[in-house]
Amino acid sequence: MSLVKAKYLQVSIVIFIALSIFFNIRSYTFSSESSQSSSSYSSSIDHFPSTITNQPHSSDNSLTQEEIINKYSSIQYQSLSTSKVNGCFVTLARNSDLWGLVDSIRSVQDRFNNKFNYDWIFFNDEEFTDEFKEVTSSLISGKTKYGKIPKEHWSFPENLDLNKAAKAREDLSNLGVIYAESVSYRHMCRFESGFFYKHPMLADYDWYWRVEPDIQFFCDINYDLFRYMADNNKVYGFAISIHEFEATISSLWGETKKFLSDNPQYIAKDNLLDFISDDGGATYNLCHFWSNFEIVNLSFFRSEAYEAYFQHLDATNNFFYERWGDAPIHSIAASLFLKKDEIHMFNDVGYSHSVYQNCPIDNDFRLSHSCACNPDNDFTFKGYSCSGKYFDVQGLKKPNNWEKYSD
Repeated sequence: MSLVKAKYLQVSIVIFIALSIFFNIRSYTFSSESSQSSSSYSSSIDHFPSTITNQPHSSDNSLTQEEIINKYSSIQYQSLSTSKVNGCFVTLARNSDLWGLVDSIRSVQDRFNNKFNYDWIFFNDEEFTDEFKEVTSSLISGKTKYGKIPKEHWSFPENLDLNKAAKAREDLSNLGVIYAESVSYRHMCRFESGFFYKHPMLADYDWYWRVEPDIQFFCDINYDLFRYMADNNKVYGFAISIHEFEATISSLWGETKKFLSDNPQYIAKDNLLDFISDDGGATYNLCHFWSNFEIVNLSFFRSEAYEAYFQHLDATNNFFYERWGDAPIHSIAASLFLKKDEIHMFNDVGYSHSVYQNCPIDNDFRLSHSCACNPDNDFTFKGYSCSGKYFDVQGLKKPNNWEKYSD
């Protein structure tokens, strides 16, 4: 036997023994889903919101960002296919979005999905072109699926006053509100608020990660974000929070209070009300999780509480009479119907959309995760952001020197 072959055999035997020992002694087991407890809902309240209580909870909140990442960047999360949960990426796009979407897909793949190979589902109100399918499927390591949105999920409700809706668009345009005149934007917000999770293509999935065109991830993500959510009983995850344009949702909080008055049983006892209201629920402070990046257990959207809330809102037709966005609706529902420790902020992924970005401010972390972002541009603790308030309400430890990166 040649010296080279002998060395190769020796190395192979060592690797085999090491792997055998690892798989025989490891005691960590993976759960496939996060648990949902009906006891998280308040069975009765006299009125909203003075009887809502906030109680201490246990989670990873006491850990620093570095400790969390070290904990969930182990070999189990990096390489074992058995660690995957039943999740997928979901993108709403038109054929014309293809080339803006290519960079988004490449970013997600390079930073995360080439390690984990999750499926990717695309939705469109029209049929996707062969070019769209060929280009996107060539970039994605998981399976790709392409679905057309049912007409009833992307059209005006039958009882909508079209003249009133047109006048509302004109009024918002005169105020200089972004997307004020766009009908398709309103269809999108309504679809993302109450219909996407009902599409048959999502029926077999438990988790979803939303990806939009023209987004970017700056840092290597060396652990499975889906797996982290499932193992820690998280339900809703986000990266950026921000204030909404009040003119677009002028009646949303009033309708929410009407719904809660009639359905107090849906309010979680240990909720995140203080994130979305500064006065105990009397008014909405406009804070919301920016839903262009969210990782969510789909059981939340499929729950009785969320569906009843959406149906109440949809009956007002204010997706069209105003310009209600899916982000504040998702955020209000998560903040009220979930326990606060079921919500998680991913402040380590280095995420960018439009002019706002999450860039980890710890220098050692950025270097070790090959982050390609300037911490001076981090939005987390800027004045228009709501993430500083989120840290405070959740009792989270802020990063060292965070004041340097605030307004």
